[in-house]
Amino acid sequence: MNRKDITKIVAIVAVLALAVLLVNRIDTAHETAETEIVRDAIKNAAITCYAVEGAYPDDISYLRENYHLAYDTNRYMVTYDAFASNMIPDIFVTERNTEKGDEAF
Repeated sequence: MNRKDITKIVAIVAVLALAVLLVNRIDTAHETAETEIVRDAIKNAAITCYAVEGAYPDDISYLRENYHLAYDTNRYMVTYDAFASNMIPDIFVTERNTEKGDEAF
């Protein structure tokens, strides 16, 4: 093998490594965007509840039952901390460690 062949191999490996890194970064950004969508849906349901009823609900189950809030509970872990009925709750959404393809809704 001469020097030109080695240079070509190194260039191909570098391009492949860069492609893998870019795909991984895009996948991570997509997951972050989905998590934000779930958080925004929960926040919007809580705000709607406040506008209609004059108080934020004590827990997220109220929003699921009365405001048709739906998200994949197997995929997302939600912390909904309502500390006062007139203060918007703290809402934290994280994606659970699940296998890809387990998207039962």
